[in-house]
Amino acid sequence: MPKTAKYSIGLKIDTLFVETIELIAIATFLKKLEKLAYIKKANAKVDTIKVFVQILWELKLLETKEYAEIGEKIHTTGQMIGGWCGQVEKELKEKQNSPTKTGEK
Repeated sequence: MPKTAKYSIGLKIDTLFVETIELIAIATFLKKLEKLAYIKKANAKVDTIKVFVQILWELKLLETKEYAEIGEKIHTTGQMIGGWCGQVEKELKEKQNSPTKTGEK
């Protein structure tokens, strides 16, 4: 990758990766209700990474083989975060819809 791209879009991608890791690490230790916002932010950052990597490939700054390998890993990461998000949303919905015990309000 040329230096100009490495220190512009490449740096942005690196920053997004680090921010995604930070959000996931924070979400790991939060309660479900608080966790959901962090997971959604991490998912949005992964989607942004996908866009930037595609731009690199379209500008021919990334070989097709590299793009495919990176794209697969990003896709897998997105699926994992999306699955986690869906699981937390489902658990929160079940908790909201569960009947309260007698005597509770």
